[in-house]
Amino acid sequence: MANSDSRRDPRATLRFSAVLTTLAGATLIWGCSSGSSGGSSSGGAGATGGASGVAAQSGGSVATSGGVTIGGSSEAGGSVVSGGTSASGGTTLLSSTGGKTPDSGGTAAAGGRTGSGGAVESGGATSSGGAVGSGGSVAEGGSLASGGSMATSAGGSPASGGMATGGMRSTGGETAAGGSLATGGGGTTGGITSAGGTKATGGTVSAGGTTTGGASGGHVGSGGTTGSAGTSGAGGKTTAGTGPCDIFAAGNTPCVAAHSTVRALLGAYNGSLYQVTRASDKTTKDIGVLSPGGFANSATQDTFCTGTTCTISIIYDQSGKNNHLKQAPAGQRKATPDNLADPTALKFTISGHTVYGVHLPVGYGYRVDQTTGIATGDQPETEYMVTSGTFYNGSCCFDYGNAETDNHDDGAGTMEAVYFGNWTSQGKGAGNGPWVMADMENGVYAQASFAANPNDPPLTSPYVTAMVIGRSGSFALMGGNAQTGTLTGFYDGVRPNGYNPMKKQGAIILGIGGDNTATAQGDFYEGVLTSGAASTATAQAVQANIVAAGYGN
Repeated sequence: MANSDSRRDPRATLRFSAVLTTLAGATLIWGCSSGSSGGSSSGGAGATGGASGVAAQSGGSVATSGGVTIGGSSEAGGSVVSGGTSASGGTTLLSSTGGKTPDSGGTAAAGGRTGSGGAVESGGATSSGGAVGSGGSVAEGGSLASGGSMATSAGGSPASGGMATGGMRSTGGETAAGGSLATGGGGTTGGITSAGGTKATGGTVSAGGTTTGGASGGHVGSGGTTGSAGTSGAGGKTTAGTGPCDIFAAGNTPCVAAHSTVRALLGAYNGSLYQVTRASDKTTKDIGVLSPGGFANSATQDTFCTGTTCTISIIYDQSGKNNHLKQAPAGQRKATPDNLADPTALKFTISGHTVYGVHLPVGYGYRVDQTTGIATGDQPETEYMVTSGTFYNGSCCFDYGNAETDNHDDGAGTMEAVYFGNWTSQGKGAGNGPWVMADMENGVYAQASFAANPNDPPLTSPYVTAMVIGRSGSFALMGGNAQTGTLTGFYDGVRPNGYNPMKKQGAIILGIGGDNTATAQGDFYEGVLTSGAASTATAQAVQANIVAAGYGN
């Protein structure tokens, strides 16, 4: 802090039909066909009606045809069995759901071996129905798990192949990979579904295509069972993916503190984001996420606080370091604890989800003095916050970052925090602000001096990304619109005189100065502190993640 003395689905229609074909004393029943029958060929010749077909003749062999799957074209040729692929008197039933193949009265030949006299005649040419998907596989025993629909015809003629739309992407976020995986069953895809194609004895079927977070389809062996479909995004869940802290970790600058009442900042985070305390009975409630890596479950707060008022009593650290933000205690400039935020005061939407930010008027603030892993001395660090370009003032100091552990001004270089506002008593940017600057104690800087930095422009969008990168001997300022675009570098150079080396102490503050000056105001949505100075590429990747989160949408 600075010295304040100067201050959102087409689907194919499935119909079930039973086609009974008597082959060498065995009965073969296929279920869940789609599309109309392509007719029979008394000699066993196959007529292709779908994306692919196999015509077979000799000894009563049966050709199956795969379906067409929109969202990943597939050619699933099925398996050809002739001359005794079924055990004598056996009935093989391929169920349309679940992918199980029970045996009845006999055992199907393993691997789809062709008996003598079962050669495929030249009349059974396979049609070129489309590219073979790389995802699925077909067991030679004839089991086919496919995102599309499948049909067979008596006498070896495939039925006219039906269409499966491949499913619709769920609007909530999580996408089922492969959907319901069954013989001829419909599939839901998170992108491209490939099915059928490659032969393998016993065949493993994986849900083809690009998936995000959904459960993949299971394995289908000879007579095996399919895996269950992925979880849909219904109910407002989001996919587990990549968060800002995953990106920082990949850049060798891991998060040592991560705070947000809006969303998880790690893809696997499934804990609490913040705690609210109810005024009526002083009980507390932790507010978690809808799913790992997802958005806040704000409905929990709404229910808990109905009929009374609440405050945000804790903002939990998601990094695992337990650097939780709580009510800021009294300090040098304000001799009483700061106020706690009203959890309902900053309601907005992000990617269609209603959530709450932290609204901090004058006199409100959070702090943790005893921390783990936060940079001290001249150690490098990166700090960012998402704040608002529409709620700020010209007083000291709306900060988020590294500060003194004793709540006093301990001299130049004893703190390093992101500042946002239009205070002009010390450093300043171009125009009238608000600007991203660095509060290094006894000075808020837009560059290496208090002179106005013409390269540090006002940021007035509703959601602003503000970042400070601190190194030994230098620092950098970056910022941008948290809803679109990339970060802009405002300054990258030496530190001011008297700030090299730095003497950082490692406390964390939000909304106040290091000596508990609490005359500024602002909004806070998310922020992190890392160990190490992030590269420009890492900083830009974090910005892309923030934009993709969908603030205000």
